Amino acid sequence: MNIGVISDTHDRVDFTREAVEKLKSFDIEILIHAGDIGEKVCRYLDGLDIPVIAVFGNTDSAHLLECCSRVNLQKQPYYFTIKNTTFKLMHQPYYLTPDTDIVIYGHLHKFECQKAKALFLNPGEVCAREKPRIESALLELESKNVTYIYKDLENDTWMEERVCA
Repeated sequence: MNIGVISDTHDRVDFTREAVEKLKSFDIEILIHAGDIGEKVCRYLDGLDIPVIAVFGNTDSAHLLECCSRVNLQKQPYYFTIKNTTFKLMHQPYYLTPDTDIVIYGHLHKFECQKAKALFLNPGEVCAREKPRIESALLELESKNVTYIYKDLENDTWMEERVCA
């Protein structure tokens, strides 16, 4: 099972659409968003044909619940299970403990992937605020392999790097 992971969209619907379409080309079955969504992006996610699991970021308000009825939007940290694999999802990296199989977080606007007692994953930023890149991650659930998928905006080119294999 392939899972798409994004974070820090900050209401950039254009970049979010590009990232999600790229992830969908890998036949993702679920999209996970690690916070700082924005209302316009939440409305876009609400219309996707795949399930979306998300947490509030520090720039998001409870108002998102009114416009995103289909998005599974939760407070952080949010614990859940997919096919016997346990997850902890948060925006701010306050709960970086290996108490689940996979720990996903955002907020730092920097892609990070580390396997220790758990898989720790920050998919980077979709909004391209800190650097000229639209960033995301592809998680292969069974193997827990991660591919860093990003678009270099200067070259208008998508790139893929297998990491944490």
